[in-house]
Amino acid sequence: MSPRSPHPATSSPGSSREDQLLNIARRLFAHKGFHATSLRDIAEEAKITKAALYYHFPNKDDLYEKVVIQSLDALIQTVSADVARAHTPTEQVQAFMYSSAHFLDQHREHWLAGANAFHEAGQSERRGVALHLRDTYEKLLRRCITEGIASGEFRHLDAAMGTRFLLSGLNYVTRWHSPSGKLSVKDVMGQFVDMALFGMREPSLLPMPSAAAPQASAQEPCAKPARPRQKNAPRA
Repeated sequence: MSPRSPHPATSSPGSSREDQLLNIARRLFAHKGFHATSLRDIAEEAKITKAALYYHFPNKDDLYEKVVIQSLDALIQTVSADVARAHTPTEQVQAFMYSSAHFLDQHREHWLAGANAFHEAGQSERRGVALHLRDTYEKLLRRCITEGIASGEFRHLDAAMGTRFLLSGLNYVTRWHSPSGKLSVKDVMGQFVDMALFGMREPSLLPMPSAAAPQASAQEPCAKPARPRQKNAPRA
């Protein structure tokens, strides 16, 4: 018999059977991985026969669509709405990262299961849809950075590299962050984004910009430098 998930399946009066099965699938995908989880594992966890599971999900591709595509779609809708309420590029970048982190806090198993399934699944039509949604999500952050560069709010940099830099912190945080810790993912990302946008050095220690040298007028020629005074030759 396959190992049980550390969190047993629970049911609530208002939840449908399909929702219960999806929750089990997400939990197993998050803890074991997409490839390592079989339909038999999900059926055993749910205490139903494989035939009963096939009624809802005939194969893992159907689960992939529910676990990855629907989660990505929900993430994009949530983050896009929060970014739309922000005004400046800095506020938009902050809104993108905070909203994504809050989604991770609230739907951690959705995030982990979707990430595992996305990276482990082979090429398929459904994966193509997931890739399109992933690109849509990343382009939203890149647009915020690009607008910040264009407006002069951000210094000139590679917007694609800046996007990868911020997303790498968000994607990597699940490897070390504990949900039972004193900081939520949103708290962590708040510090991360602050360091990314404003740096780590104390503002008072940053070098002051040097004053620009006054430019000579085009109508007034520059004065010739004075010749150095020659010392008298020593007497014989």
